[in-house]
Amino acid sequence: RMLVDSQDDMVVVGEAGDGGEALERLGVTSADVVLMDVRMPRLDGVETTRRLLATDDAPRVIVLTTFDLDEYAFAAIRAGASAFLLKDAAPPDLLGAIRAVRAGDAVVAPSTTRRLLDHFAALPDPAGPSTPDDRLALLTEREVEVLTLIARGLTNTEIAADLVVAET
Repeated sequence: RMLVDSQDDMVVVGEAGDGGEALERLGVTSADVVLMDVRMPRLDGVETTRRLLATDDAPRVIVLTTFDLDEYAFAAIRAGASAFLLKDAAPPDLLGAIRAVRAGDAVVAPSTTRRLLDHFAALPDPAGPSTPDDRLALLTEREVEVLTLIARGLTNTEIAADLVVAET
């Protein structure tokens, strides 16, 4: 709070102790950028970010954490966060991130950026040639059909209905 309020171009418009309270306060107070902790009671920062960004005129969200864990970064980014930073970020870095996010840019902690790039680089090239997994050749036509439905995210009940079989 002190760091943000010390800036001529920034003002803290509210604080909350947990995700539920944050959503309540942001329902009646407008903000351009929200600093969101990953770990909070009642409703964690990732789910709070997801819910907040599903609203009209949602602010941009910077997710902060003490823990430099990939799962937090990936979850925050999937939830729509504009930035992922560690709480030990230097004050000029945090202030710069707030300004960058306010301007529409995205920011990721340098220690996390390398791992994100490595993760992205390891993904198959969607434009490249598709090389089927040799293990698929071992499956029957029906097994491939079931696997395809699983890959689409269907539940067991939905798969059974689609295949016109009993769920068991």
